[in-house]
Formats: sequence, C-alpha cells, structure tokens
Amino acid sequence: MHCISLPSSHLLLHSPPKTTLKLACHVSPRMFFNDSATNNNSGSTNGFSLIKNVSKLLWGASLPPGILISTVRTAWTSTWQIMMSQLAPSDPSGAYTRPFSKFRLNPAAATTKLHLYVGLPCPWAHRTLIVRALKGLEEAVPVSVAGHGLDGSWEFKDVPGKDNDILVPTMDRVNRCRNLKEVYRLRKGGYDGRATVPMLWDVEKKEVACNESYDIIEFFNSGLNELAQHPGLDLSPVELKEEIEEWNRVIYPNVNNGVYRCGFAQSQEAYDVAVSGLFSTLDRIDDHLGSSRYLCGDRLTLADICLFTTLIRFDLVYNVLFKCTKKKLLEYTNLHAYMRDIFQIPKVAATCNFLEIMDGYYRMLFPLNPGSIRPVMPSVCEHKFLSRPSKRESMSSVGKRVQHVL
Repeated sequence: MHCISLPSSHLLLHSPPKTTLKLACHVSPRMFFNDSATNNNSGSTNGFSLIKNVSKLLWGASLPPGILISTVRTAWTSTWQIMMSQLAPSDPSGAYTRPFSKFRLNPAAATTKLHLYVGLPCPWAHRTLIVRALKGLEEAVPVSVAGHGLDGSWEFKDVPGKDNDILVPTMDRVNRCRNLKEVYRLRKGGYDGRATVPMLWDVEKKEVACNESYDIIEFFNSGLNELAQHPGLDLSPVELKEEIEEWNRVIYPNVNNGVYRCGFAQSQEAYDVAVSGLFSTLDRIDDHLGSSRYLCGDRLTLADICLFTTLIRFDLVYNVLFKCTKKKLLEYTNLHAYMRDIFQIPKVAATCNFLEIMDGYYRMLFPLNPGSIRPVMPSVCEHKFLSRPSKRESMSSVGKRVQHVL
C-alpha cells in the first residue's frame, strides 16, 4: 500500500531507456531498477574494456585526476537524486513519503470470487499471504505470484523446478496476462497508474477490488469465514482491536515504513531522524516482548503479522541495503526469538522465499546497489536456523494457541 496511517503495498520501478523512470508495481511500500546492459553481456564487456584501455592511456596506473573525480561525482550525485525522486518521493527535508493506495476495499460490494496478486519480495504482499494461509483461504482465494522482470516490472513466469514447500513466481492464473500492469488495465475504464502489489481482483466484475494491504488482511480475517477452513481463528478480536491499533500506530511509521525511510532518505538529516525512530521503537518492542509472547499478550494478531514481515527481512536486506546498521535483529534476544516463533507457525515458512526477497531488493534497486550484486545469504536467515526452537510458548498461558487452532 502507500498509506501513511496504516499499511501499504510494494513499489516496483524500472529504468527504461534514457532518463524516464516508470512505475510498475504498499511501501508499498509497495521500487526496482534494472540495468539494460545485462541483456547484452558481450557489448557490456567490450565497452568496459574500451574504457579501461582509454583510462590507462590517459593516466597509467595512477588514480584519475581530481577534476575528473569531482566532475563524475557531481554528475552521479545529480543523477542519483533524479532517480531517487521518482523511486521514493520525498518532502523538502529529504524524508521519504509513501504514496497512498488508490483502490480501497468495500467489503459490501466485493463478490466471493476473488483472486490475489502478490510479489514475494514485498512485505506488504507477504502479510496477505500469511493471513490467507492461516485462515485456510487457499482454495477460496487463489493466488498468482508475480516476479521481477528484466525491465523491473512485476511479470508472470513459470519457474522450473518448483519447490512444493515454498511459494515461487507463477503464471497469471486467472487473466493470463504477461505482467501486472496488463491486469490493472483490464478493469473498466482501464488504468495507467502504479501497478502495485498486493492486489485483490474481483473475478466476476473484472475490477480491482483493493490494493491496500491492511484492508485485505482485515477482510481475509473476518470477511470470508464462510469459505475459510479455519473460521474460528480471529486475528483481530473485538476485545483487542484498540490495542492492535495502538501497536500499528507505533509499528507502521517507525518500523514497517521506517526501514524505507532509512533506505530512501535523500538527506543526512532525514536518515538520522528515521534511523533513530526505527531503533528506539525496536528497543521498546524488544523490551515489551520480554514478558509477552506476542504484542497483545497470548494471542497472535494482525499487528504481529505486520511486524513479522519486516523483521524477517531485516538482517536479510534492511540492515545492509537500507543502512539500518545500528543493530542486527539477531542482537535483539526477544525480537529474534519472537520472529522465529511466528516463522514456525504451520504454513508461515512456506510464504518466505528468501532468494526471491534478496533478488527483489539487491538486484533490482539500482540506485541503492548499482552493481546489482546479491550478497550471500546470512546463515542466520536460512530456514534451518530460523527453525530452531524459540521456547516462547512457555510464556503463553494457553500454550501453542495458534497451532492448536490450525
């Protein structure tokens, strides 16, 4: 989504020829660029060799002259600012401001024949996958999983060697479109705006029902119980709604969107404010979780799921790429165990495709990682490590409540 108050969807950007940048995707929020040179490796190699030979001829083995370094640095900074202004809109201080979601859900108008579109790198889409799985809505709400295309857009593809234990990109299973932009354009009157995930599609009306992640997870939690395999699981009980909303008001701006405010900051001042808010909030949550299994006590809620999709990406992506470097999540005893506790709930791990997540950030976020080099996955982020017992069930007076419901 791109809401400022509550959640969002993931934003996928690409870099077409020349300098024009187009949106193709919550923050959100839901953001990716692609170097077209990768489509012509031989040409790229020859071009690099020519530059290398010319540089040797001009100044031998020494560094380029200072005036050249200064000129290139100025040019790159200006180009970076242009790209970042379209990748991540900012306010006058350089602070990232997430765009709003266009399509909000009207539960009364929605049909029961729905289809969910997601992208695996996106934390906003990830939360919809988790609630869909926990509620047992896989058959009631089929899903199409878009992957990042060579041009940076969300596109559909058949992935060879599929792993039945984890979600992977797929073809468009309902509209047979090549990319998500085409799906949005199928709606009555067409659509030329941002093609974001998650997106809930009304199959009967051929219309975008919603592209705001929090609307979707609330709807999945309580709006389709007659179709759910686990209608008794309530992730937003009436007696906890106020507490859930209080946690969302803290977590969304400072953590969910906070990591993006760090990574997309366009000034030192904006970054300093964002990183301070992020880690002071993580410190507060870690302290709270020292005496509470979940955010709202013994029960897993939507607030936990919204926090989890950021935490599961923290050491994998945000700590490095988004400069959230003050601490790794692993250094937070309670937060890391809490994340593992949720990861080990049946069906949750299957929604976590770490290679797709890493590719979606490191290889496609060109302004933040111009070389598009994906680092090795930290060993603490592998499924084997995350499956180690968290021992947090002992903190709950009802034991493994969620597992029992499922």
